[in-house]
Amino acid sequence: MRRLLIANRGEIARRVMRTAHALGIETVAVYSQPDAAALHVREATTSVALGGDASADSYLRIDKILAAARFAGADALHPGYGFLSENAEFAQAVEDAGLTWIGPPAEAIRTLGNKSRAKDLAQARGVPCLPGYQGADQSEVRLLAEARDIGFPLMVKAASGGGGRGMRLVTEDSQLRAALQGARSEALSAFGSGELLLEQALSRPRHVEVQVFADMHGNCLHLGERDCSVQRRHQKIIEETPSPAVDASMRQAMGKSAVELARSAGYLGAGTVEFLVDEDGAFYLMEMNTRLQVEHTVTEMVAGLDLVEWQLRVACGERLPFKQSDLRLQGHAIEVRLCAEDEDFVPHTGTVVHFLPPPGIRFDHAICPGLEVSPHYDSMLGKLIVHAPTRAEAISRLATALDRLQILGVPTNRRFLSACLRHPLFGEGLAQIPFLAEHGDAIRRQLQEEEFGVAAEAAFSALLPQGGAPALPSPFTRPLRIRHRDTLFDVPLCEADGVAPGQAQVAVLGAGRWHVQSGAVDLFLDDASFDPPAAAGGADGGAELRAPFNGKVIALHVQPGDEVRKGDPLVTLESMKLEHVLSAQGDGIVDTVEVQAGQQVLPSQVLVTVGAA
Repeated sequence: MRRLLIANRGEIARRVMRTAHALGIETVAVYSQPDAAALHVREATTSVALGGDASADSYLRIDKILAAARFAGADALHPGYGFLSENAEFAQAVEDAGLTWIGPPAEAIRTLGNKSRAKDLAQARGVPCLPGYQGADQSEVRLLAEARDIGFPLMVKAASGGGGRGMRLVTEDSQLRAALQGARSEALSAFGSGELLLEQALSRPRHVEVQVFADMHGNCLHLGERDCSVQRRHQKIIEETPSPAVDASMRQAMGKSAVELARSAGYLGAGTVEFLVDEDGAFYLMEMNTRLQVEHTVTEMVAGLDLVEWQLRVACGERLPFKQSDLRLQGHAIEVRLCAEDEDFVPHTGTVVHFLPPPGIRFDHAICPGLEVSPHYDSMLGKLIVHAPTRAEAISRLATALDRLQILGVPTNRRFLSACLRHPLFGEGLAQIPFLAEHGDAIRRQLQEEEFGVAAEAAFSALLPQGGAPALPSPFTRPLRIRHRDTLFDVPLCEADGVAPGQAQVAVLGAGRWHVQSGAVDLFLDDASFDPPAAAGGADGGAELRAPFNGKVIALHVQPGDEVRKGDPLVTLESMKLEHVLSAQGDGIVDTVEVQAGQQVLPSQVLVTVGAA
């Protein structure tokens, strides 16, 4: 292997490059138009433009990627994760082009990358599975009948892909039809396939997955488990190993099942078998990801291995240099996913204007000042990973690292992640998949209360010239008005001892940083934005549905004259590879629809107006 093309972007492209360069392998980056100045492009040996903005015009174009490989003289290709990494046709096309494919054979991807076929194989091999339906008849009539036969609660899942896309929890019959339609639409958009499967849902499961690795010589083993139970929108945000819910005997049983599934499909390289674990400790197959996982880092830390290195070596025909009995997993590792989103999980775009990583920990990212966070790709910016002798020490070190991370220009979930790590239930190892559904609101309230405790002072300070003070009439009769999380507050200004008449006392917070953009102050201290007084006020907007983020209109559910009830869907937006249904905030009649399907919209743009009934 002389020159490796990485068919991906961002932090995973940089991660693969780091290992390839250490092994003396040259690298080729590919990039879309928004990524022209990205770090992965700058750090590669050479780079090739794919053109286009959206994934469908760049990172999902097999023809463009293979043309880039030919142009750059690559002899191998690593797909990273996401995009085309689990596309069997892509894997086959890479091999047909004479390149070394860093991943399992195309046939193994066809079998295991499809949840329905993987479940068929697992059942044939005695791997525990939940009751469900994964048949070829995908008509709505058949799916409705099968769902009612399985009973509620149940999960509707996209058969292809992963990342929580195309998944819906259904707790009652009235939700079923909409769940099927929504899951199919999202699956088609994300994976190009609307195939669905149905499965009995567990009420309080944990998500525990097993890392497997196989070579061309018949060796297949597992590298322990990862607990990924803290999730939002069916997507992981905290991952750790070992799982606090898994003992030695359970680890052996899960590992045996995972290896059996991989071996029976003729697997090669790195893969992950994911399980749901019920409250009694029974485990059931969920799916297999036929690629490297985002959270592979925690396994690397406890195993002392570079999994990307062994992907490359195994693809070149080398044997795994160790057996199952040789593995020693030491200490505890935790990873959190830093995302460009607020604590309500709403994605945000913007420009990073200041970035200072925390010292002393592993941070896989592609962040730099000037980075444009685009609506075209996933919201994840990077991953912070800590390895320590004990779980308690790992939690403490990671929470402290999040406190010290500085990023300005785009909201992130930094403080939310830190609060989750410090939550008593997580600390006790008791967090299950419903953790955020049950405790997320309390965490948000806590963060917002802490934030507003410094908001007025910090916002006013940021709006002044450094060290200056405003000349205001005395006594002060007009309050400072700030907008904090869409709520307007009047903050009275008071004269203080030692301050000249007509001057306001303002303390500039030494620990804070801020940046003024688009008429608002972006404050690092609490990841908040504050409107200056001149921008406050305006129309009530209660009857206007505005875009909460930069996105694309996927569907319009109403037209002028329609009567709507509170909670009725009005518009579906797609941003950062996820669909978001925006609903009516009250009863009324639709006055106007200001957008059309396929239109790209900006934050705060009016989408629909609703008048009184």
